[in-house]
Amino acid sequence: MSNPSDSVLAGLIGAGIQASRTPALHEHEGDAQGLRYLYRLIDLDALRLDSGALPDLLRSAEQMGFTGLNITFPCKQAILPLLDELSPEAAGIGAVNTVVLKDGQRVGHNTDCLGFAEGFRRGLPGVQHRQVVQMGAGGAGSAVAHALLAEGVERLTLFEVDAARGQALVDSLNQHFGPGRAALGGHLPSAMAEADGLVNTTPIGMAKLPGTPMPAELLRADLWVAEIVYFPLETELLRDARAIGCQTLDGSTMAVFQAVKAFELFSGHTADADRMMAHFASLNG
Repeated sequence: MSNPSDSVLAGLIGAGIQASRTPALHEHEGDAQGLRYLYRLIDLDALRLDSGALPDLLRSAEQMGFTGLNITFPCKQAILPLLDELSPEAAGIGAVNTVVLKDGQRVGHNTDCLGFAEGFRRGLPGVQHRQVVQMGAGGAGSAVAHALLAEGVERLTLFEVDAARGQALVDSLNQHFGPGRAALGGHLPSAMAEADGLVNTTPIGMAKLPGTPMPAELLRADLWVAEIVYFPLETELLRDARAIGCQTLDGSTMAVFQAVKAFELFSGHTADADRMMAHFASLNG
């Protein structure tokens, strides 16, 4: 990594993020490497703000000398017009979860895509993935969709409550990966009957948004089910899936591996992924 720094001031901007494990992950790894590493939560809910506050928050972070910011729900796409430059991944995905602030420039990156792909390879090795159903087409959903198609999914069927947003992602994916690789779903039972696997990228299942995006009766034992929510680690969807014998992937590996890459972007130091995985597991013990 270029220009390693021994002092990092980072933060996370998002709504309802008090339970986030990200600050502890970054600070623990910084401590282990002998860095002065401070990571702060900038919670829109706690501050009674919405994504309209992003311009002010970014300006304030620059003025206070922040090294960088992670960006989460609901800001991963709203942040795009406020940045000076995007990494190739972030530009292709159309969503940003990491912003490096340096020399007056705001450079957006996406480490969610890499994070999900690494978790998928580690947690569900060798599963059939010709046809996959994905719930959600927001910022995280866009990154996960890119990861799935890059991992060889032949057809990805997206279900999204905002039809225009869903169609925009489908069009972008087909332009990037080839026609017919992604489609907007119309009939959930039919799509699920043909699917090898299911991924939830919506916030449904989070501690503050309990529930499941998928009726339990549409699950079956030979389906694999992946989740990106990690608080709680066992969502209602994963509990339903495990109860009937599905192979499952919780949100921990995506959470850790997106943090590994963000740590490296902020500090210039290589993170120890295994140490960060072990620390994350201890936080959920």
